Amino acid sequence: MDLKSTDPRDYEASPHGYAAMPKEFPAGSRVPPHVHGRAQLIYATSGVMEVTTADGLWLLPPQRALWMPAGIAHAMVARCHVSLRTLYVAPDACPAAFPDAPRLVRVSALLRELILRVARMPLDREPSEHERRIVALLPYEIAWEPGGLFHLPIPKDRRLARICRSLIDDPGDGRDLEAWAAEVGASSRTLARLFRREFGSTFLIWRKQVRALSAVPRLAAGEPVGVVSADLGYETPGAFAAMFRQMMGARPSRYGDRDRPGSTGEAGLTLSDPA
Repeated sequence: MDLKSTDPRDYEASPHGYAAMPKEFPAGSRVPPHVHGRAQLIYATSGVMEVTTADGLWLLPPQRALWMPAGIAHAMVARCHVSLRTLYVAPDACPAAFPDAPRLVRVSALLRELILRVARMPLDREPSEHERRIVALLPYEIAWEPGGLFHLPIPKDRRLARICRSLIDDPGDGRDLEAWAAEVGASSRTLARLFRREFGSTFLIWRKQVRALSAVPRLAAGEPVGVVSADLGYETPGAFAAMFRQMMGARPSRYGDRDRPGSTGEAGLTLSDPA
């Protein structure tokens, strides 16, 4: 069995309780909805991967990974060139306390190196004692992300879903709620109520979150802050930076050109160290 196989079935059949698949995705690559018999920790060492389920959308820069329980249908899109290292977890190796729904994971430097080490383990033999000890550390280093910075829930109301999908596709769209109301056939008051009911926030806050998230892969790819801010409808880079700090808790430069994916090898962190 090829050590560098990119066929998920090889990892599903691996004798390891944990097996990590290395795979490169050119920008724009799409993986249609699918399910796995093993749980996964979806992690990109560089680039930004978008993952969607029936209930939400997540953007995964190298500081975050997504726990995907077995049996949940999900699709993926590479927002830029992505180096993925997906960790497959056998049912008997999955701790009982791990969540049964997708959950963001904060990736420490140690967790990153453990995943990379597992990705180099042969698939066609039982792990050595040294490899077992490496694998045994993995569940203890997984730290669940308490917030939803990189997660966008998908609304159930079809009118709201239409607005949200349009803004995800074009986050620079500056139409206000009144204009959207005319577009989807509902009053602005109804839409405002729906935003609060489904997201617990206002339309403007939700749009800021979409814009901040959409900026992450572009900043990671090295696009200038001024270009990104203008495309997202901000008159000045300073106004964009203030919004970004408010929503993401970090400056845009954290994801910027000096740390863009591919600027370091596998031995070093890409972008910047996890917060």
